[in-house]
Amino acid sequence: MIKLYGLRMSNYYSLTKALLIEKGLEFEEVKAPPSQKDEYLQRSPMGKMPSIEVDGQFMSESIAIFNYLERLKPEPALLPSDPFAAGKTLELAMHIKLNVELVARRCLPELLFKTPVSEETKTEVRKDLERGLGAVERLMVCDPYAAGKDFSIADLYTFFCFGLAGTLVKQVLGADLLDGHPRVADLLGRLAERPSIARVTAEAKG
Repeated sequence: MIKLYGLRMSNYYSLTKALLIEKGLEFEEVKAPPSQKDEYLQRSPMGKMPSIEVDGQFMSESIAIFNYLERLKPEPALLPSDPFAAGKTLELAMHIKLNVELVARRCLPELLFKTPVSEETKTEVRKDLERGLGAVERLMVCDPYAAGKDFSIADLYTFFCFGLAGTLVKQVLGADLLDGHPRVADLLGRLAERPSIARVTAEAKG
């Protein structure tokens, strides 16, 4: 059985949990806060969440875990069979992660630790988010899912990355991340009702 290490508060932990549910794989959740202890670094070299254990071997980083699970259990597929379409799906997922969520994450110290973020940083975040959201909008299909007609890994990144980014923007910048982006807002509403995502969301609250 696959062991999933981390905390339910982590958006990437939640993404990986939803991925395991989508694949119909049995897994065990192991509560493991981030750490720089040697034992933890054997599982996750940067001490981050999540990581998985399979037959005594470990793997970290959500995109690497996705690649492993997609090969382990090809159906239901979370990437298109067409090679170029698969590449475009991953392109979208990475722009969401790198140019929206990780940009907003610069505000995390103020939200989590009450350590004020400088006005200069906030200005940079606003500017970079505008560019990142523009890139995502150019790539996102929303017909009806993020990358096209089928649910894919891009939808999981959409839901769990925009969720954290939206909270950070609202709480720290006092703005609505999705203002002017109704397609993304509508997609997030639809994705919230998907059984795997609904289960992860409910269990994170419980």
